[in-house]
Amino acid sequence: MTDTTDTSKPAEGAAEATGTRPEDDVTKTRTSIDLRYKGASQVVPEGTGSRLALFSDERRADVRVRGQVKQPLRLREALSALYDVVSSDFRYVPKDRTAYLAYMRMRKQTATMDTLRAQQAYFEWMARNDPYAWLILDPVVTVHPDAMIFEVFSKDEGSYAKLDVDWSVFELDEPARYGTTNVDYSKALFEGVQRMRSYRETRISIGREAVELSTPASGDSVVEKKIQVPDTWLRGFLQVQSAATLPWTRLRISAIDLYNVLRQLRLHADQKRKGRGVRIELSPGEPPRLVLEPWEVVIETGAGPYKGRTAGVFRIWGRRRLMLLRRMLPFIETVDIYLLGSGLPSFYVLRAGAFTFTLGLTGFTSSNWAQAVNFDLLLPRARTESVKRSLEETLKVLGRRWSASATDIMLAVDGDPDEIFSALQLGCQQGAIMYDLARDVYRLRPLVDGELELDRIEYRNARERVGHDLVEAGEVTIATENRIYGVGLELTGKVNVAADHREYRPQLVVDDDGRVKKAVCTCAFYRRHKLKEGPCAHLIALRMAYAREEERRRKLRGRSRAEIEIETRTYARRRSGGEEIYQLSLDRRRLKLRWGPRRDAAFGGQDGGARSGLRVQTLVFNSVADARAAYFDRVEQLEARGYLDATAG
Repeated sequence: MTDTTDTSKPAEGAAEATGTRPEDDVTKTRTSIDLRYKGASQVVPEGTGSRLALFSDERRADVRVRGQVKQPLRLREALSALYDVVSSDFRYVPKDRTAYLAYMRMRKQTATMDTLRAQQAYFEWMARNDPYAWLILDPVVTVHPDAMIFEVFSKDEGSYAKLDVDWSVFELDEPARYGTTNVDYSKALFEGVQRMRSYRETRISIGREAVELSTPASGDSVVEKKIQVPDTWLRGFLQVQSAATLPWTRLRISAIDLYNVLRQLRLHADQKRKGRGVRIELSPGEPPRLVLEPWEVVIETGAGPYKGRTAGVFRIWGRRRLMLLRRMLPFIETVDIYLLGSGLPSFYVLRAGAFTFTLGLTGFTSSNWAQAVNFDLLLPRARTESVKRSLEETLKVLGRRWSASATDIMLAVDGDPDEIFSALQLGCQQGAIMYDLARDVYRLRPLVDGELELDRIEYRNARERVGHDLVEAGEVTIATENRIYGVGLELTGKVNVAADHREYRPQLVVDDDGRVKKAVCTCAFYRRHKLKEGPCAHLIALRMAYAREEERRRKLRGRSRAEIEIETRTYARRRSGGEEIYQLSLDRRRLKLRWGPRRDAAFGGQDGGARSGLRVQTLVFNSVADARAAYFDRVEQLEARGYLDATAG
């Protein structure tokens, strides 16, 4: 059951009474989700073996699975990796012992209770003392004719995980009941899963009555959870999952390659103010190369050559989150990596026989709002009547088949293929459909019981909605673009707000990796909050306007070059002594060239170009056409000499 009442928002009319506008409200909205289980999931002894009893939500579909587990060791490690993801939080949190001491007092008070009653007392204590502590949903379990699927999302809104388990892993006692539900998954269950062994028989039960508990008092108890999920968390869950439907670049590495990456990260700490990304260099016909920053450690992968047609360099973030995969490493057969672009979400599909583990990383943190806004523009927002009708027909098809490929859906649904594809993407964003990247099929999977208030999660906050409206109305103009070498791109905009009878001047400095290094605005919201409560609507509008302009310029690359007046490209080529960088910046009649070996401060560093070791040359031409011709002539020369396009974006 889902209750979307906003418990943290001021009463209706409060904004008008205080004279503040909706976009000035900085309160965080949350969605309340109620879960009800007849018992606490646990691993209980059964004869000489054990039973993995997973209680499902009473208010959702009556999903049921009963049988024996043929591969308990792999199931144990896969479920443990899921728990690592759902409980992970890589955000920095200062030390505070207040909550810990209160929790220890609660533990002493419940020391004499049985497990189920102690767990229920803990839930009630959290509801009284910290109602916003529940930032995660219990795993979403989807039982379909071809597989059983677990889905989770991390606390820090940065990691999405999906576990597919083929039915060959189980010897079922009865046919499974298909559907989607939540299962109770706590720390106690995780500890019980660690006791599963390959030499002991292990059975599994999933359902509303997973197992008959031995103690009468426990059997009559009900575990209830009222989880206050931030709307940004819910929105991130849907966005990261639907991002898999976007065009991607696929490559394959071996398990030992992933191990080498994790080993380097485990043995070496990150260095402040230095690169923390992983660069992936792709050349058709050659094995992909993984480069770990800032050590410039090059890992030559061993799973075969890259089969794509386009060469390039991708830079991905969130590499420390790859440590969440360590428990799956001993069983991995292949690793497929799906890339959307530098700084954008990436997906890792680990295949281990009948088990397939998919990890999706956002590619940016919650504080990196500039890159997040850029990613939002990639996802469709079309909600025309024809797209809605296509979505309704698509849901009917999936209701009969449970899962189907995009081709099968387009054959079954009468309509324009582009509209059907938009409907599939819209269904993923609304939580009604899941795209299974590992199997390339769409599945019927309602994320929650009930309907979500899509208007609330369409945007992160009211300021983002206002920013979109300003861009759509054509009220945002990019006044100047100034690329500062070693710092980034300085953008100055003009935002005309008719309601305020004013023109605001937002200014951004974005480095080559899409991170904001400086942001100022002349509006009252910025003067009052700076960036502590996030960017103002005008900064968001400026970032969106520039992202759209960049997309327009990118499309011109494959078409007419006559309209290009401002553009920057970065190329890289690996040599035995390291990596060579060549950057070209076209700014109307001016062409600036930088080349030399890559250094830590070469791009986005603090030391600037003077200490980067790159040579700099500036050429000024009589006309824009002459500068453009020289620019593309250099581009063709670099590509002919084997340089890879490493332009961020």
